[in-house]
Amino acid sequence: MPSTCLESTPAIFPETLFDDASEEAPVDGDQRRWWGVYTRSRQEKALARELFAQEVPYYLPLVKKVTWYGRRRITADLPVFSSYLFLYGSEEERVGCLATNRVSRLLSVAEPERLRFDLSQLRRLIAAGAPLTIESRLAPGRRVRIKRGPLAGLEGIVLERRSGTRLLVGVDFLQQGASVAIDDFSLEPLDWES
Repeated sequence: MPSTCLESTPAIFPETLFDDASEEAPVDGDQRRWWGVYTRSRQEKALARELFAQEVPYYLPLVKKVTWYGRRRITADLPVFSSYLFLYGSEEERVGCLATNRVSRLLSVAEPERLRFDLSQLRRLIAAGAPLTIESRLAPGRRVRIKRGPLAGLEGIVLERRSGTRLLVGVDFLQQGASVAIDDFSLEPLDWES
């Protein structure tokens, strides 16, 4: 029997979700807003497929992970934040999301502009293909911006480790993030007032 594989889950719908024009898009007179969706265990990608089929805007940060089973190499897209997906929808779409039976709870977003900024930065970091380390808690530190290279303009918090300096790109709403190894000389201090 041939093995079957689930088709790839789109990480974002629509592709223009983080463009400036998308932020103001009303739906049938009902304004869209951001929601943090805490899913049932291992349901993030299934929920994303359902939202994609219904054309409901969302973002599910995914990174590729390679695992070896003997001589077989398996590559999988795994959620950056276990059990979290970000919905940008109307009240009707929010209720539809709950009706999928894949959601544990919905979290209201107090600072939608900040969440949108954090998510767009995380998307850019993932797209750069940099080797990421998932960070479970944001640590206090200096906010910086990358001065040069393919990640120029990316902002984050510096973390010091024995293995060297890492730049944390966080999603403050979840108090989680992803970090990448980076040289100190490519960073410049940033005074961020949130």
